[in-house]
Amino acid sequence: MGGKTAAAATNASTSAFPIVVPEGFTLHTENNSHILISSKDEAFLNPVQEFNRDLSVACIRTWSEEMNREKEEKWKKAEERRSKRLAEAVWKKPTTEGEGETSQSADPAEDVPMSDITVSPEGKPRAYHPYKFVLLEALSATGLRSIRYAKEIPLVRFVIANDLSSSATAAMKRNVELNALGPTVEENEGNTTCDTEADAQTKKPSLGKVRINEGDACALMYNHRTEKTRVDVVDLDPYGTAAPFIDAAVQAINDGGLLCVTCTDLAVLATTNYSEKCFSNYGGIPVKAEYCHEAALRLVLNTMSTSASRYGRYIEPLLSLSVDFYVRLFVRIHTGPVEVKKAASKTSMFYVCPGCSSFHEQKLGKAVGKVNEKSGTIDYRFKTVSGPPVSSECPECGSPPHVAGPMWSGPLHDAEFVSKVLEHLEKNQDQYGTSTRMKGMLAVAQEELDVPFYFTPARVAGTFHCSTPALDDVASALLNAGHKISRSHACPGSLKTTAPRGDIHDVFRSWVKKHPVRMDRISHESPAFKLLSKEPRTEANFKRHPHSVTRASKVNLVRYQQNPTPHWGPGSKAAGKRKRDDDDH
Repeated sequence: MGGKTAAAATNASTSAFPIVVPEGFTLHTENNSHILISSKDEAFLNPVQEFNRDLSVACIRTWSEEMNREKEEKWKKAEERRSKRLAEAVWKKPTTEGEGETSQSADPAEDVPMSDITVSPEGKPRAYHPYKFVLLEALSATGLRSIRYAKEIPLVRFVIANDLSSSATAAMKRNVELNALGPTVEENEGNTTCDTEADAQTKKPSLGKVRINEGDACALMYNHRTEKTRVDVVDLDPYGTAAPFIDAAVQAINDGGLLCVTCTDLAVLATTNYSEKCFSNYGGIPVKAEYCHEAALRLVLNTMSTSASRYGRYIEPLLSLSVDFYVRLFVRIHTGPVEVKKAASKTSMFYVCPGCSSFHEQKLGKAVGKVNEKSGTIDYRFKTVSGPPVSSECPECGSPPHVAGPMWSGPLHDAEFVSKVLEHLEKNQDQYGTSTRMKGMLAVAQEELDVPFYFTPARVAGTFHCSTPALDDVASALLNAGHKISRSHACPGSLKTTAPRGDIHDVFRSWVKKHPVRMDRISHESPAFKLLSKEPRTEANFKRHPHSVTRASKVNLVRYQQNPTPHWGPGSKAAGKRKRDDDDH
């Protein structure tokens, strides 16, 4: 994969025009985009995030094609209605007042609005124009991400690249000009020559495909929250948490638009070392268990859901990935009062056992649907739920569970959307330097079960103090018992299943019977002793099940990006300082 990245960089560097690298700068090339990096650390750039940027280009491009298809379908239906109204107006035979005769001189289409006529003034049939969208990157730094969006996504109208730092916006301006995406002068349509001074004045300036703004990210997004000024895509990729920007972002997006969020503070999201900080940022308590990275995704999704709900909007997660040292989420934002009311039924608290990692879900609400006999629609009633689902001791090992959440308990991915991204990737593998890794992550995400949390046989075997069964053996035992299984993208060698934790433990108890452990070496107070003291309710069948090897299992999941150079990792924060406003003095 590293060779492929280098090859992509080599191909991109052979541009149509020579690039002059000034003294004190180095040229960084990614795909067909080039930026100049100053030795003074004016703006932050993380080369490891190439996978993030590749994935973002593919997902936004797939979303834009889907959005364009939806717009075109609506346009076609509107055209059919216009044609029908026009036909009715043409064939209608108006009568003269007081007479039964037909008025031959009346124009049958006289009262039909021009918008209902399916031909243009030139006589040509009206044609659908592809929907071009506006993208706002709130924290652009060097501008590499915005430049790649503008160059690689065909349906982009323009990109607003914002940063608070004056040194970062200066770097952006330099890089945007380097890629010929800045302001230009365009001629009016039909004006191919410029013979006179008057003709020269008919030229109109273009603001460019990447438009740079220097200012506060939240203030910029709040300025775009009215319906007429909203954008279609907002990308948040901060150095650390995105929590302070999410409230503004959910208001600045058009209906059906896309919100892309990166959070790199997994030390807060995926451990209980800073639970107070996690609560202040994301409104929830994190999980201390092997599935903490999936819990991190659900905590961020809950923040997005509650932020959107305040404004009568709701989220539709398309793809949610835990990658390396960060999480990356792609979520559609919609407006709808009924769906907003369902948010409580998609939010849960979890009681997590520190001894055996068992978890018990406590939903905050439930939505009961009933089909209306007259209209055929589903009427919902929203109710509270009883709890808690577990006592003060874990029913499996007796340890006291800790409380985590609230967090999102709905789907993490949209399988149909992920399949479309995979189709796009198959056709355009040469356009992405990290295509091998993208294919692996997306293939697993596509098949991932819509249930909370995964487990690894190695970790459960460690709890039981027994030898580790093969992944296929555990998967086969669960499938033979009638449960569903899938892999999880968040951890290699992991399984997700519809089986309760007690059934998983029964599989390992059956395994221990065939591969005994030394009980005299296990403390009577340990979780392992209490787990092994119970007999399995059913004997597990380890016979190989035909579905134990899924399509995603056959994909060589490249989870971590290969380092092309030594010491290649997350960089330090940019050293540039922003100018103080007069109000700050």
